[in-house]
Formats: sequence, C-alpha cells, structure tokens
Amino acid sequence: MHAALDVEKIRELIQSRDLAPLAAKVRSLPVPAVVAVLDSLTIDDAAVVFRMLGKDQSVEVFDDLDSGTQADLISELGHSEIADVFAALDPEEQAWLLDEVPAAVARRLVSSLDRAEIEAAMNLLGYAPGSAGRRMSPEVIHTSPAETVGELLARVRGHEDGMDMLCTIPVLERDRTLVGQVDLLELMRHSDDTEVGTVMVSEPEFARTDDDGEQVARHALDEGILLLPVVDREDRLVGILPIADAARIDRDAVAEDQARAGGTEPLRRSYLLTPIRQVARARIVWLLVLAISAVLTVQVLDLFEATLAQQVALALFIPLLIGIGGNTGSQAATTVTRALALGEIEIRDGWKVAFKEIRTGLLLGGLLACLAFLIASLFYGTDIGAVIALTLIFNCPIAATVGGVVPLVARACKVDPAVFSTPFIATFCDASGLLVYFSVAILVLGL
Repeated sequence: MHAALDVEKIRELIQSRDLAPLAAKVRSLPVPAVVAVLDSLTIDDAAVVFRMLGKDQSVEVFDDLDSGTQADLISELGHSEIADVFAALDPEEQAWLLDEVPAAVARRLVSSLDRAEIEAAMNLLGYAPGSAGRRMSPEVIHTSPAETVGELLARVRGHEDGMDMLCTIPVLERDRTLVGQVDLLELMRHSDDTEVGTVMVSEPEFARTDDDGEQVARHALDEGILLLPVVDREDRLVGILPIADAARIDRDAVAEDQARAGGTEPLRRSYLLTPIRQVARARIVWLLVLAISAVLTVQVLDLFEATLAQQVALALFIPLLIGIGGNTGSQAATTVTRALALGEIEIRDGWKVAFKEIRTGLLLGGLLACLAFLIASLFYGTDIGAVIALTLIFNCPIAATVGGVVPLVARACKVDPAVFSTPFIATFCDASGLLVYFSVAILVLGL
C-alpha cells in the first residue's frame, strides 16, 4: 500500500516538474522502496527520479535494479550521470551491461573505468556469450591447504560486506589449481591452529568457463550449491557463481525461452511499462521470418491447384490438418527442449528421441485418424474420410519426429533451441503436411 502511494506521489511530482520536493521525497525512501518505484515507472520518468538520488544512494539503488532496467537507464542517462555508478558495479555486472547497451554507450562507459577495472571486464567479455565464464564473478576469496583456520578467519573478518560470498571458500594450490573447498561454519568448529587442508572437502563440484551458463545455473539451483567454483581448462580457479546469480540467470532464461517459444523476443521491462515501439520491435523479426517462410506453403498450394479445383472439399480440411501437424511438432519440440534444459537427454540421444517420437506420432495419428474418418465420412463420404485419416497417420509421425529432433540439431549447432525450433517447425509442418495431404488425395481419389 505504501509503495503504491509512493509511486503515485512521485508521478504527480514528475508531472508538475516540482523537482525540489521530488528530490526530497526519493532521498527519504529506503533503497528497496526506490527500486520498487523505478520498476513501476516508464524509463523516461525513472531517469528523472534516478537523477534526484544522492551519489551513494544511486550506487546502491542501481546495484539492486533489474538488469533490463539498468541497461535502459544507462542508455537514457548522460555519461557524467552514470559513470560513477557504473564504475562501482562488480566486473560481471559491468561486462553484462557492456554487452547489452549500444556500442557508442559502451565506449563511453569503458572510458569511465581505470585500467584494472577495464581489464577485469574485458577478461569476462573474452569468454563465449552465454558461457559460465561470461556469467561468473571473478572476485574470489580463497585459501590454501597450509593456511590455518585462525589466519583464514582473520582475513574473512575484513570482508563482512560480502558474507554471502563467503559461505564456502575455495582451496587452491600455489598455481591456483582447485583442490577443495571449506565451509565457513565448519571452520568455526576447529581450533585456530588447525590447517585448512585437514578440514576441507576434497574434489568439490565445479564448472568450466566454456560450459553453458544456463545449464550450470540450473545445476547449481537443483543441487543447492551456494557458491560454485569456475575453473579454466587447466583446473585453475578463475571465478565463482553465487546461487543468487544462478537464480537470476535461470529466471532470465525461462523468460527468454517462453517469449521465443511464442515467436517474440523477451522484453527488458514489465509489459505495461515497455514502449509500444519496443514491443513491436520484439515481435516483428519473427513475424517477418514466418511471413517469408509461408511462401513455401503458398508454393505447395500452387503446385496442387489443379487437384484442389477437381475436389473443392479438400480445401476445407487444410487448416485442420496443418494445424494438427504444427501442434504435434510444437508439443514434441517443447518436451525435448525441456528435457535438454534439465539434462535428461544429450545430443547423442538423437536416435532414441527420433524413434520415440515416431511411435508417439503413430499412436496420436492413429487415434485422430479414427475420429476424423468417422466425422469426414459422415459429411463428405468415405473417400474424403479415408484421405483425411491416412494424412493424419502419415503426418503426425513426421511432425513429431521433426519436432523432437530439431532442438537437438539446434543444440549441436550452438543455437538456442527455443529460437530455432518455432519458425522451422511451423514452416516444415505446414509444407510437409500439405505435400502428404495432396499426395494421399491423388492416390486415393485418382485425381
């Protein structure tokens, strides 16, 4: 209730351009309240409010904002207004934002960093997009097997602000090779002169820098790993993935997959706060792809124009048949994409997936064919009923198999299955469904 009142009051002050009371109001709010206000405003109004914040407050608020709002604010604000805030971010957050904002804005942001900060951000950007290396935090407190519990705890006490990053501490050899990890609570059960090597957990779980970031994040969440070490190809520690970052990566991945499965790009901000031009931009690409691919369907219809002219009743069932084919393929693709994301199947399981989907498609096609034959025969005769039934028996296994295999092909090609599957399956199932339909009609009806 209070948050809603804050938002309404701030909107009124913005509209009246009463900046002094606006500054007093936003500076009196705690950081979570300011974040809630900014998330509830259009990006133009959010930029006005952000300008009213004090320097320290603006850094704290920006750090807690949703990543999409951060990117939008950076693009909206002037360089001098955002330089200090950007410089105060962690390297992984800087790298993410440099990836998201336009190139001209990114160059201005980099110019606000010192040499060490630029090097840290560029190191992360050197890893493949979407990899664990690109998503990790390079700032790690670590220990060695020979260090004593007392020495380690003394070092940890100087980092109270980052206690959420200290629940487990990696144990490294001199060459930074990961050999174990130790829990902070476990340390407190031992005397100060105990060596870390005697209480550490050997062979801890870790991720490699070139592993898929979304899969690593999902694994960390599933296993409840609070801090997952990230190592390079020589098993040297280069960063960590905190569970809070893993949760954010997984949340963004789910939102992205849901959007792309529906043929659109994910929105950075909430639907009602996103400008119409951005909503249209998120949708237009896939609409153009589907429109261009629909030309193939038109060509198939043109090829069988004479067949349609001889038996007009065939045209009545085109939407039904291509709709069933498309839905069958989409169902298979959704199931397989989910199984891939959860690690239930791998690319090497392609033949198993194809065989399973062929049988599933045959079962579905057979059940639908029985129902379609009865209904079509009742109104249009048994010949038309037979054409519809046979088309379903052939088309459902084809659509299911293609729908099941396409996500695996996409993963093998290093393409997001959610991006690749939707337009390809829609195009293929429409065209193949029509080819099967008219081929069966010619054979059965003798056209």
